[in-house]
Amino acid sequence: MSTLARYAGLAAVPATVAAFAVVGANPASADTVSTFGLGPGQTACVQQYASYQARVDGTGTAGGAKFKVLKNGAVIANTPSRANQYAAEFRSAYGNFPGPGSSSLCATNTGTTNTIVTLHVRTDGEI
Repeated sequence: MSTLARYAGLAAVPATVAAFAVVGANPASADTVSTFGLGPGQTACVQQYASYQARVDGTGTAGGAKFKVLKNGAVIANTPSRANQYAAEFRSAYGNFPGPGSSSLCATNTGTTNTIVTLHVRTDGEI
């Protein structure tokens, strides 16, 4: 496939992808952190591979956001409603690490006004 064809394919990605932004990190990545502006109903996530421990931190402006932690796509922790700050740690040493895999932190703006969220995932030796 030519480079031009690849770029043309990228241009065809629907605008709705912007409503659900996912920033991925491979096992060699370090300290995944991103900031997103979210309108009502929008979700953003960051993820990173964890072998034996993970820590997630999230912040939201205005009315905050609903935060959730996923391991390989399954929810393992979340806030019951919107919050302006969220943090959780999962460690083998604490007995609460759910096993190796992709650790994600997502924020959903369930409010009626815009919010800015910062999502931070650290794993293994980064903690």
